[in-house]
Amino acid sequence: MTDRVMAMRRAEAAAASRRRAARAKIIGRLLLHLVLVVLAISFLVPTAWLVSSSLKASTEIFASPIRWIPARPEWSNYVDAFTQQPMFLFARNSAIVVVAAGLGTVLTSTMVAYSFARLRWPGRDYFFGLVVATMMLPDVVTLIPKFIMFRTVGWIDTFLPLTVPFWFGGTAFYIFLMRQFFKTLPYELEEAARMDGATSFRILYQIMVPLSKPALATVAVFSVFANYNDFLHPLIYLNHTTDWTLALGIRAYNDVYAAQWGLIFAASTAMLIPMIVLFFAAQRYFVQGIHLTGLAGR
Repeated sequence: MTDRVMAMRRAEAAAASRRRAARAKIIGRLLLHLVLVVLAISFLVPTAWLVSSSLKASTEIFASPIRWIPARPEWSNYVDAFTQQPMFLFARNSAIVVVAAGLGTVLTSTMVAYSFARLRWPGRDYFFGLVVATMMLPDVVTLIPKFIMFRTVGWIDTFLPLTVPFWFGGTAFYIFLMRQFFKTLPYELEEAARMDGATSFRILYQIMVPLSKPALATVAVFSVFANYNDFLHPLIYLNHTTDWTLALGIRAYNDVYAAQWGLIFAASTAMLIPMIVLFFAAQRYFVQGIHLTGLAGR
């Protein structure tokens, strides 16, 4: 009888422990979701204010307290934004830069990362450490030497400084990202291909690249975002209005006397739409690539 009572008490204690663990898990999830909701709101509020302000008159944009809903939507802001400045020309220039730089980044970063991840050659780890170390170097440090070099070869006021460098290895971050992904792929696939006589280039483009779609999508999205939103480098290298990108074109609404904030917000909202569409279109590969590239250190 005593043994039966003790067994019942132990079962009750185990059930109570499981209930406490389940409640703690539910509370933890609720707190996590609450934090995520707060962070999401903090990121979305500025975007909501941008979209709202793009439909306001200039006198209403900076009203206090903030008016989230325009008293009278000024749809003409969008029309004026695309008629007062050649925004479609700026969009074409941005597309040229983004596509050329993006292709170069994806292609050369993949090749360099494969070399660091799979090929064996003297000094490989040393040079990879050197490449990663350049990530700690601010871009503005090399801005003047690059400008002097591009001016010497006559590339100023062309798209070449904004595109050609990405065809020589991409950037250190993308190389690191692709290398980490390549190291998660099984070596047996590569060994089997080499036994069949495949070269390194054939292994890369017929085996590694098809298996690396998530990482490639991540690099492509990052590259598009970086080049599409870049303001500093086009400002340094592009002088003529006909060569401006969208990031520079929005600055044209700031005249000597005042800024046309309604047109600036309208153009900024229109500029934001392609990036939102791209992110949601590639979201599955993007999130998967970010997740998998962190598994190489297992």
